[in-house]
Amino acid sequence: MEKITLSVDRLKKVIGKREIIKGITFELKEGEVFGFLGPNGAGKTTTIRMLVGLIKPTSGSIRICGFNIEDQFTEALKNLGCIVENPELYPYLSGYDNLIHFSRMLEGIREERIKEVTELVGLSERIHDKVKTYSLGMRQRLGIAQALLGKPKVLILDEPTNGLDPAGIREMRKFIRFLAVEEGISVLVSSHLLSEIQLLCDRVAIISKGTIIRIDTVHNLLSNRERMVWKFHPLEKGKEILRALTTIEENDDGTILTEFNENKTSEWNKQLVEAGVYITEMSRKLPVLEDLFLELTGGDTIE
Repeated sequence: MEKITLSVDRLKKVIGKREIIKGITFELKEGEVFGFLGPNGAGKTTTIRMLVGLIKPTSGSIRICGFNIEDQFTEALKNLGCIVENPELYPYLSGYDNLIHFSRMLEGIREERIKEVTELVGLSERIHDKVKTYSLGMRQRLGIAQALLGKPKVLILDEPTNGLDPAGIREMRKFIRFLAVEEGISVLVSSHLLSEIQLLCDRVAIISKGTIIRIDTVHNLLSNRERMVWKFHPLEKGKEILRALTTIEENDDGTILTEFNENKTSEWNKQLVEAGVYITEMSRKLPVLEDLFLELTGGDTIE
């Protein structure tokens, strides 16, 4: 049976007369990477701030490893590590001294644990250098080391790849997968990089206007969304033929989209050619999370 590490039940947040979060419910399972996506003003950041105890919900419950954050706050937060926005570090101290400083805020953190998290995030060779000499990716990893000091079961990362170059993004993605698969940590990741969420996450929640509109595995969200892209002339004649065979969508650039059906595509191509339609392009369009996101949120931009 899958172990639930974070449970959010009918969570609401009202500020003034405005309901920001409208009764959202979701769960994180042990050892999974869970993507949290939302356009501007969707309530993503407000939700994360409630999850980490920075603001109180108006109603509903948050349980971390079975502990209710409202009346078992200390026990719940012992199982949670987080980086909300940028990790707060002291640049004039070494990475090691930063971890020593943060370890004093927690109970029972020994020097062995500091060494463990340093090795875990791959900073052993630079841990005694001043943080001001670190690259952005190294600072992110040190921030995660800080969040891991207390051996949390749940790790919340708000935009962990923000500002990183492509190599740094790839490295961070591998590291987050390692934490989930090898360490068994549940990782909730918010990001505006939809392609990264698609590559990184096991499941995704899409939030819009304070409501979660879809939660599913990336595979299920994108299944049956592969398309065939057509370019041909004369355009109207080709559209008429395809419309009689299948459902079509027309793009602004003059391309036509149909479902991709390996058994039928060659037959459709044959009928177009026999009708005197000249085909200049036929290509498969693989499904991407961005298309689904824009469709579900009505074209809203991502945070």
